[in-house]
Amino acid sequence: MNEINVIGGGLAGTEAAWQAAQAGAQVCLYEMRPVKPTPAHRTDKLAEIVCSNSLKSDEPGSAPYLLKEELRRGGSLVMDAARASRVPAGAALSVDRQKFSEFITEAIERHPNITLVREEVTRIPEDAVTIIAAGPLCSDDLAAEVCRLTGDDQLYFYDAIAPIIAADSINYDIAFFAARYGKGGDDYVNCPLDEAQYQTFYDALISARSVPLHRFEETRWFEACLPLEELARRGRDTLRFGPMKPVGLPDPKTGRIAHACVQLRQENLMADAYGLVGFQNHLRYGEQERVLRLVPGLENAEFLQHGQIHRNTYICAPRVIDATMKMREHPHIFFAGQISGVEGYVESVATGWLAGHNAVRAMRGQEMLYAPPRSAIGALARYVSGADTKNYQPVNITFGLLEPLSIEEKRGLRHKRDRHARQVELALKEWDTWSETNLANDAMRTVAAVR
Repeated sequence: MNEINVIGGGLAGTEAAWQAAQAGAQVCLYEMRPVKPTPAHRTDKLAEIVCSNSLKSDEPGSAPYLLKEELRRGGSLVMDAARASRVPAGAALSVDRQKFSEFITEAIERHPNITLVREEVTRIPEDAVTIIAAGPLCSDDLAAEVCRLTGDDQLYFYDAIAPIIAADSINYDIAFFAARYGKGGDDYVNCPLDEAQYQTFYDALISARSVPLHRFEETRWFEACLPLEELARRGRDTLRFGPMKPVGLPDPKTGRIAHACVQLRQENLMADAYGLVGFQNHLRYGEQERVLRLVPGLENAEFLQHGQIHRNTYICAPRVIDATMKMREHPHIFFAGQISGVEGYVESVATGWLAGHNAVRAMRGQEMLYAPPRSAIGALARYVSGADTKNYQPVNITFGLLEPLSIEEKRGLRHKRDRHARQVELALKEWDTWSETNLANDAMRTVAAVR
């Protein structure tokens, strides 16, 4: 076994392939697009982002920042791509989707140790080192093969995509530029609603017609990405405390805080497209246009992409993999990405990063690599390998997953913000020490090495 197979050219798969190739292994990366499309992807590019262009907060002291910083210090291809394609988004790390995927595709295609194969994989070789990073949109045949391999029924949840509109179709006489509490500059377009406008919008939303789901399937939504209309049904004011919260966004024309507010985030470097933040939905296209044009400032919105729904597949990871991302019963097979039960782009990258390193070690007969306990990557690995199997749900990185501070470490830190900052500081210190010991022999660690 002198070659590593990676199944899936998404964020986890490309990161895994890159890390393995950078360590000197020969990698065969399989991506079924464009031979076989998915319900959500639009191009044949690797690491195509489909649901949102945001990689969450990059504010120092936050849990998402810690995860990204670990990857940056670990030579992540995806983090390099994010840096090169970043667009203004306040404290969030958002990217130009096209430039992001083009950056990664070019790097993978030019790497001397990676062979890119455009075909669907329907059978997993159990005698070869393989990383299954097929993503939540893996094909039906591969999903059946995963079920056979794991000895479990298929798990899934439904996810939804937010609409994108043309920037020049926004009414800037009403909408205004600002970031919440001024963090990061005036990077978002904001559409304020008064109480009457909000009530009209809400009533139209909950009565709008949705795209029907398959009758034979139980509807399972991922809590962190509920469709807007499902969230609205939890109460008339739910949206005002969620995706439409107006706090921290005074209207510069009046100085007042609106009753509710819709935020739009820049989608590309040309700034000609904006996505509606938190407005993922599964309404019929005509209904989306009717309802969303009730938002002041979006009366003439031109839709470049409608919201839509797709089914995401994932395994009950704690039953089958350990904290190295390796299967317990098949030590040459690894899982990475959303199919392993993490939610979020960067979380997927992190598991791909770890699986890539450990696949090389499996190929060479070396000891597996465990991420340091305080790290965000270590926390995710603990979750996917040790969570309760009875109600296993995909998860984002949060401080709730991180190793808590000791009583001594918390001494003198009265505010939660300060305690979180201390957690991040200690985690990165441990990460750097661990990296020097465990990653010192890895070959070629930057994108520049293949250019």
